[in-house]
Amino acid sequence: MAYKKIEQYDQPVTEGLIKSYTDALGLLGEDPTREGLQKTPERVAKAMQFLTQGYHQDANAILNSAKFHEEVSEMIIVKDIELYSMCEHHMLPFYGKAHVAYIPNGWITGLSKIARVVDVYSRRLQVQERLTHQILNSIKETLNPIGVAVVIEASHLCMMMRGVQKQNSVTTTSAFWGEFEQNETRSEFLKLISAKLH
Repeated sequence: MAYKKIEQYDQPVTEGLIKSYTDALGLLGEDPTREGLQKTPERVAKAMQFLTQGYHQDANAILNSAKFHEEVSEMIIVKDIELYSMCEHHMLPFYGKAHVAYIPNGWITGLSKIARVVDVYSRRLQVQERLTHQILNSIKETLNPIGVAVVIEASHLCMMMRGVQKQNSVTTTSAFWGEFEQNETRSEFLKLISAKLH
């Protein structure tokens, strides 16, 4: 499956999750039968399936669905791509922006497909470090470019709401391959993603 928004939920999965979330509410000291919570297990079951739909999507197929031969060799950057993911350690959200660049080697892809690749990997239980490399590797494997660069800046609710409770911390991860391993190219990319256009 390529990129497809969930419209119909897997009924056995939904039913299993509803039971689990109903039990969880009771274990937390709530009454799952009270008016405000009666439909909560079903809502959460569907929300979790939506938030983890990336498991059922193929990032490489998405890139291949709009792959074009083009003789360009300049850096292509898609920056400030919003991302929302779930920390696999506490199942709390982390959110932020991804900046992705590649230097073509005869093949380009639709710009929206880069953003969709970010979605595919972020809509899974994740750690930011792995997410960064998965995005890079998908572009590398599918487009065979001269270089790929990915930088992600994100805030993690597992640090903000619990644990150290640091509300203003931002985690930055980066991955560089090919031409972006050269200092000059990497510096140009980092300068461009930090620049504000007026």
